[in-house]
Amino acid sequence: MVTVRRSIWHEPRPADAPPIGRLDWLLAGVFAAAALVEGIVRPGLAWRPLVTVLALAVMPALLWRRARPLVAVLVGWGVAGLLSVLQLTVHTGDLGLDSMTAVVILLYSLVRWGSGREIVLGTAFVTVVVLLGMYAASAGWSEVFGGSVLLLLFVALAVVFRYRADLWRRQRREIRNQERVALARELHDTVAHHVSAIAVQAQAGRVVAGLQPDKAAEILAAIEREASRTLAEMRSMVRVLREEEAVAYSPQLGVADLPALARADATPTVEVSLDGSLTRLARPVDAALYRLAQESLTNAVRHARSATRVGIDVRREGDAVRLRVSDDGRTEPGTAPGPGFGLLGMAERAQLLGGSLSAGPGPGGGWVVEAVLPVEALG
Repeated sequence: MVTVRRSIWHEPRPADAPPIGRLDWLLAGVFAAAALVEGIVRPGLAWRPLVTVLALAVMPALLWRRARPLVAVLVGWGVAGLLSVLQLTVHTGDLGLDSMTAVVILLYSLVRWGSGREIVLGTAFVTVVVLLGMYAASAGWSEVFGGSVLLLLFVALAVVFRYRADLWRRQRREIRNQERVALARELHDTVAHHVSAIAVQAQAGRVVAGLQPDKAAEILAAIEREASRTLAEMRSMVRVLREEEAVAYSPQLGVADLPALARADATPTVEVSLDGSLTRLARPVDAALYRLAQESLTNAVRHARSATRVGIDVRREGDAVRLRVSDDGRTEPGTAPGPGFGLLGMAERAQLLGGSLSAGPGPGGGWVVEAVLPVEALG
């Protein structure tokens, strides 16, 4: 209970309170007109000019109710309390205007837009004013019950709308976070693979340039192709982010595109093996298998020392698909892929689809990455 009280007391104001608009001015104008007309034509109203002026003093509070909800409540309900005190002390006739019931809007705004401290202090003040008003009006139990239920209804509505809006903001923030993580993962997988290929080709070119100058042009052409491909994919992603409307985006690569990763004329060689029925995979699973294989190949090229071969094997096993990427290199201490963005992104991809991923030294040496994904993605 103490924790709940502290939580309410330290609750901040909602950050999305709208500014004063036309509807606010319309509400204040309607209230002022109603109070003025009632103050003039209502029969039996004591101290008519004073009561009318006090009622009109509530109009600015209706405009402040979101920007300064506690001040608005103190002004509006303070006027109601002052009228109750006058009725008790002067013992005159009726001092109330029906239009003054508009102060319940201020109570709603206090709970909807106020901070925790403002809500606690404001509702305490309103409670005192309500009790004073019921005593001044000699209200019966039925009137006390009806009035209390009406006020609690406004408070409940304010609480519902406040926390519904808060939940909506949290959901939007969570969606943005998920999109940001997905984008970071996609950028890492794409750029890291191509840049690693460029780095390997550049290293090979430096060696070949001295021994076989005629092959240097081939290596430079390969570097140019990788750089162009990287630039094209980056431009596609940036275009998707910048355009407000949907834009044509190149289809995601999948298992059918894995053979393009095979390389027989480079070191290490890359061999791709596809086994079983792999043509009717869910699109998220299909794309994830390609990205997992691509990132595993990138890690092998970057970290596996003296590797001569990298094998990519994908096979169907019942309702699951198993991806295995292995190399025959020697992973030196301090160079093994640690828990960085690459392995973290790979594990997230597998888990989001209801699968699993493991990575570590192979039983016969080298490094092995294994992922098992369901044929049909979860959710």
